[in-house]
Amino acid sequence: MFSKIFSLAILALALSTVSSETCSNPQVKGASSYTTTDATIVSQIAFITEFSLECSNPGAEKVSLFAEVDGRITPVAVIGDTKYQVSWNEEVKKARSGDYNVRLYDEEGYGAVRKAQRSGEENNAKPLATVVVRHSGSYTGPWFNSEILASGLIAVVAYFAFATRSKILS
Repeated sequence: MFSKIFSLAILALALSTVSSETCSNPQVKGASSYTTTDATIVSQIAFITEFSLECSNPGAEKVSLFAEVDGRITPVAVIGDTKYQVSWNEEVKKARSGDYNVRLYDEEGYGAVRKAQRSGEENNAKPLATVVVRHSGSYTGPWFNSEILASGLIAVVAYFAFATRSKILS
């Protein structure tokens, strides 16, 4: 008897924390982002954005969100009480500099996006909001390695030294 009451209490608690409330008139506030700028020793560029989402209807806090970036969907992490975070990685050669549009969807929008992806149709689902992440590019190292530059410099100096020597001796 106690186990049934306990399991019902746990179920009620779980259902009360999962909110199916939708966010009306969402506004992204305080968006900040970070991208990897030095790619000399890494194989992937990290993209991270944090933001707050304010809804006009009360009780729509902690809405389950999903983010879509360039056709890839990822869940949005909840940080603390009011902040959300989206992060993803891209290979250094595939990461482009410029703006990345992070489109945010609730569960209903996520379902529509997944349905469009499965059927091969264009995504016509309207996002709740969009966060722009600017990537200025990543430094991948110098155009010439120092060893190649030093070898070339030695070859030039050696050529002029031998050319000058042969002129002096002749």
